[in-house]
Amino acid sequence: MRKTPLAAAGLGALLALSACSGGAQNTTAAGGPITVDATDTACTVSATTANAGHLTFEVTNKGTKVTEFYLYAEGDRIMGEVENIAPGLTRKLTVEVPDAGTYQTACKPGMSGDGIRGAFTVTGGATRQADANTKLGDAAKSYATYVAGQSDALLTETQKFADAVKSGNVADAKARYAPTRVYYERIEPVAEKFGDLDPAIDVREADLEEGQQFTGFHRLEKDLWVTGLQADSAQIADKLVADVTTLVTQAKTIELSPLDLANGAKELLDEVATGKITGEEETFSHTDLWDFQANLDGSEAAIQALRPVLQERDPQLVSEVDAQFKNVQTLLDAQRAGDGFKYYTDLTQDQIRELASAVDALSEPLSKTAEVVAR
Repeated sequence: MRKTPLAAAGLGALLALSACSGGAQNTTAAGGPITVDATDTACTVSATTANAGHLTFEVTNKGTKVTEFYLYAEGDRIMGEVENIAPGLTRKLTVEVPDAGTYQTACKPGMSGDGIRGAFTVTGGATRQADANTKLGDAAKSYATYVAGQSDALLTETQKFADAVKSGNVADAKARYAPTRVYYERIEPVAEKFGDLDPAIDVREADLEEGQQFTGFHRLEKDLWVTGLQADSAQIADKLVADVTTLVTQAKTIELSPLDLANGAKELLDEVATGKITGEEETFSHTDLWDFQANLDGSEAAIQALRPVLQERDPQLVSEVDAQFKNVQTLLDAQRAGDGFKYYTDLTQDQIRELASAVDALSEPLSKTAEVVAR
């Protein structure tokens, strides 16, 4: 994800708790979690081969920079990720890898660049959890339907937003900007599985790599709110529509696992903690609370799809998650203005701290859902 070290070292890092953990079906040569020692210059993985199934990586940051850990499939498709690992912290990632093949592990000190990569081989094969358990299969199908619906709406609204930009109607484009992004933010963990699509669509100016072109929503956000429309704004708008079209096509074909849903629900809360609650996501328009709500919506949709299984296996956890979702929503509703929300710059420090504390309280039980799903 597109997080700056500043965001991670600040309030977002304080909020990020342990990632999805555990996994009774984890299978490695050592019979337990695969440990990862991450430093500023190395990514030491205790095993580079594993049997297909549920894999658990236990990542310890022994460096001085906030880091991330990824497991990539071919084409840099993200199988799983754990973000915002501050120095001295250990976080776990459980991911379903049913197919044999060559993958890559990666640590990203400073949370930027391609990361320190290593080959990782998965052998054998495993029955997909969604195939083995009807309720989990239904959860994956239900969430896939949700993603398809959000994707279609994203494409429709992005085209309208782009048309407003291309016509030079700044007021209309500004009005459409935040409502359009809602559909993207709800399904962002899915979008991030497709290599360079997420950076092309959603990169922030502060996160640009050397030589990387500034495109997507945030480039147009800057044009609309800061610099005025530029000579190439229309071309940027056309590229955004093209990239979103590709994303929508791919999102409807990807096969998501139940663990993808659980991990994605937590990732969306990490998105809130490291971007929206700090005001760094929408640095030009200050429409961060629209994104906050969308991330919350997407997280809750994933948990709702998993609800029958979670309720059956850990009803107390479900009750806690529900209560904390309600608490966050109540606080967010208090910041509504008209059909949307107050601008981030209109929030007081006490209001920001209150929202941050509520996100913190939700993140803790939410981080346990993957362990329950993996049983």
